[in-house]
Amino acid sequence: MRGWLSFGNAFALGLTAILLVFAAPAQAEKRVALVIGNNDYKNVPKLQKAVNDARTMGEVLRQLGFSVMIAENQTRQAFSETLLAFDKAVEPGDTTFFFYAGHGFEIAGQNFLLPTDVPAATEGQEELVRDASILADRIIERLQNKKARTAILVFDACRNNPFERVGTRAVAGGGGLAPMTQLPEGVVSVFSAGPRQTALDRLSNDDNNPNSVFTRTFAKELLQPGQNLVQVAQHTRRIVSEMAERVSHKQIPVYFDQMVDDVFLNGMAKAPAEATKDTKPAEPLQKVAALPPVTVPRVPPSGDSVNAPIAMFSRHNGGWTVVFSIADPALGISWRMGDAGEFRETGFLDTLDPRTRKRMPNPSIELAADATAATIQVRYIDASGEMQGPFPIRFDPEAALIHDQRKILDMTATSWLSFREFNGLLVYYTHLISYRCAIRQVKIGIDTTVPDRVLNMPPCEMKDPSAIPYDVKPYLKLSPTNQFVSVELTYRDGSVSEIKSFRR
Repeated sequence: MRGWLSFGNAFALGLTAILLVFAAPAQAEKRVALVIGNNDYKNVPKLQKAVNDARTMGEVLRQLGFSVMIAENQTRQAFSETLLAFDKAVEPGDTTFFFYAGHGFEIAGQNFLLPTDVPAATEGQEELVRDASILADRIIERLQNKKARTAILVFDACRNNPFERVGTRAVAGGGGLAPMTQLPEGVVSVFSAGPRQTALDRLSNDDNNPNSVFTRTFAKELLQPGQNLVQVAQHTRRIVSEMAERVSHKQIPVYFDQMVDDVFLNGMAKAPAEATKDTKPAEPLQKVAALPPVTVPRVPPSGDSVNAPIAMFSRHNGGWTVVFSIADPALGISWRMGDAGEFRETGFLDTLDPRTRKRMPNPSIELAADATAATIQVRYIDASGEMQGPFPIRFDPEAALIHDQRKILDMTATSWLSFREFNGLLVYYTHLISYRCAIRQVKIGIDTTVPDRVLNMPPCEMKDPSAIPYDVKPYLKLSPTNQFVSVELTYRDGSVSEIKSFRR
């Protein structure tokens, strides 16, 4: 079985603006895919169908016009080299698809993909697993850095602990995956099963299908013409859950998306048969278009908020901006902090939602700088007038700050250091100090490509995280003969950045 365990102002306004572009015109792009299947694990239980699943997905993606790279039984080094090759194949504007079948593991809310040579680990050896595995979020960041238009990530893995051994205590973790809820724009992630659920490889001992229950279904749905990606995920979710229920098993695939446009991988949606006199002429159909109107209210299963609103949190001088992303067209949005009190409307923007042809609800709210950890309850009125929710969204100021600053650091990597000639040569690292809450350690190298010196940073101050303390010197004085400085960041989650070089 596959294992996946429970895995400043301008910027905030920019996030809001991104979410409002619901009907961007289609762009010419190529399609690039990487599929990976790992069966032959050396130190954790082997798998049977992961390689078959990767091969099946590779063939389906080829039929959908993707240039496909298939990799099997990847060691840590091979996995890294494969990702580098994938990087080189991706160009700005591309549609990208990453599929992984194999063991996975969650540590402190982050998802790691396990290469076949991951070492056996016991209690307290989480760092051993981190260092030997691939951080799933890093794959998204790499595709962002390549300016991919759309990034689709699919993980077929179940949630048992591959490190469990009789008579030993396993690496910390329990049933359930870490939801990838705070996704960047243009990204969707799909998981083969929900929290605390096991993904079935087969339905019975007589089930000879070479693929897992999820992959056989998802692959078939991808080939259905005229379905957008959200519909593919929804149909897969329904079919897999029904198949599992017939054998008294609970498996409900989940997906999390931050898609502004609607993505069709196999043909376009059909145009309406005819328009009434009061209806505006239909615009030409595009392969990437606005999400279609919802005609039937979606009622999620009890306790399952897979299609619930997700949120992005951005810290600025005045406090927090929270931007909600709702897959369904909405006629109104309201919210409250905690489980009691009145709901407050978010109001409306001076623009029409092309999906409903009505004023667009404001998708953002503001929270005070000293807001404490709490649950935000969000509800919305769908296109049919039905109230959906409320849905709980957890607000953790520290975790949200770290995630937000990490994203900014990755997007502004060319600004980490700057040089100035003043009574000699000065190198400023003001930018790193401003976003230090996401950083565990900074190492620099002077005239060497290998950072070998630790750069001390002031502690994170949650009350005013971007402020530079008055007693901190934000620069180093170098020799006039020095030519460049290399930088490597270790983030709070333990992941390490690429080494960046800055020349005077």
